[in-house]
Amino acid sequence: MAQILVVDDSSTVRNEVGDFLKKNGLTVTLAVDGQDGLAKLKGDPSIKLIVSDVNMPNMDGLTMSEKIRNELKNSTVNIIMLTTESSPVMKERGKAAGIKGWIVKPFKGDAVLATFKKLAGA
Repeated sequence: MAQILVVDDSSTVRNEVGDFLKKNGLTVTLAVDGQDGLAKLKGDPSIKLIVSDVNMPNMDGLTMSEKIRNELKNSTVNIIMLTTESSPVMKERGKAAGIKGWIVKPFKGDAVLATFKKLAGA
C-alpha cells in the first residue's frame, strides 16, 4: 500500500521523484498519466499524497485532480503539482480543485521532503 502516488508522463522525472521518496522511507506508487493515476488511487485507499505533473497525454493533472474531488468525492487525499507550468490561470484552476501546493520543476527533494512526509502522514 502506497503513501504517495507520483504521476508524470516523463519516466525520468517519475523515477527521480519516486526513487528520492523511497530512499527517504516513503512508500511510492508510480503512474504514467492522469488516467493511470486515477485508476491507481481508486485501487489503493492508503494513498495520502499525490505529486502530479500538469501537462500529460490522455488526462492532465488538473483534470485528474478535479475528477478526484468531484467524481470520486475524495477530499482527503493531498495533491501537489510538480510542473513547469506557472500560469496564474492554471494555478487558480488548481486551487479550485483543492490542490495543496504548486512546485515548479526541477524537483528539489530536500527542500520539500518534510512537507511531503507531513502530507503523506509519515
